[in-house]
Amino acid sequence: MTNTEMMTKEKDGLLSWFIRLIKGVMVGIGAIVPGLSGGVLMVIFGIYEPLIKFLANLKHKFIQNVLFFIPIGIGGMIGVVAFSAVIDYAFTHFAAPFIWLFVGFISGTFPSLWKTAGKEGRKPYHFIVLAIFSVGIFFTMRWLETIGNVTMTPNFLVWVMSGAIFALGMIIPGMSPSNFLIYMGLYQPMSNGIKSLDFGVIIPLMIGVVVCVALFSKLVAWLFKKAYPLMYHFILGIVVGSTAAIIPSGVTGWTIAICAGLFIVGAAASYALAKVDEKHPHESIL
Repeated sequence: MTNTEMMTKEKDGLLSWFIRLIKGVMVGIGAIVPGLSGGVLMVIFGIYEPLIKFLANLKHKFIQNVLFFIPIGIGGMIGVVAFSAVIDYAFTHFAAPFIWLFVGFISGTFPSLWKTAGKEGRKPYHFIVLAIFSVGIFFTMRWLETIGNVTMTPNFLVWVMSGAIFALGMIIPGMSPSNFLIYMGLYQPMSNGIKSLDFGVIIPLMIGVVVCVALFSKLVAWLFKKAYPLMYHFILGIVVGSTAAIIPSGVTGWTIAICAGLFIVGAAASYALAKVDEKHPHESIL
């Protein structure tokens, strides 16, 4: 290998590492923003399937997989811890523009996601699955917004349960953990605990995440192996339905132009990220 080829390979490796870091940050932010789903963002950014396969078979190319997911993990922690206060403020004071920015991020990567879903072909019933779950998740999320809150007293087991809910949001794309935690009156205490680095909150959350992932990752990986097109069109339906459900209503005046601008920025950024990512395939580690 020539010096030029070595420099090019090193440059591509650094760029790929940085891209995965940014994706991790976005997934972490999505996990704590009410209405969004870290699982959906993992699907959109091409992280979901490789992660599920890795967790389902940890012995397979363990070192390569760990090295691949390290920047994603770092980014996820940055998104959750470093941005929790920023996200809370933005969602409280600028909810509509903030959500439209994320809708743009999701929309910009949809062409790449659609291409991935059809990698093993499509049949007519796959479109039916997509349509049914798009409509179903849309009305389910709208219905959840109408349910009154139930306040739970935080303790160790409650935080473990909350961590499990967070993990389900990663394993089941479209499920928004934040919505459920808001419903149970746990979102604000959890957010405050993370911001203040309260390990009485963080440790049980992590335990819940690990236990839930260990229990369900093998099942999801098996479903991908046996019914890849069906699983991906099911996930596509959830992505479409959950994205439509979080679109804010009642936007007026100059806010419309701001939301439109942020949507375009988000869509352009994620579309460009998806195109760059296509040049750095990760199938070789699976």
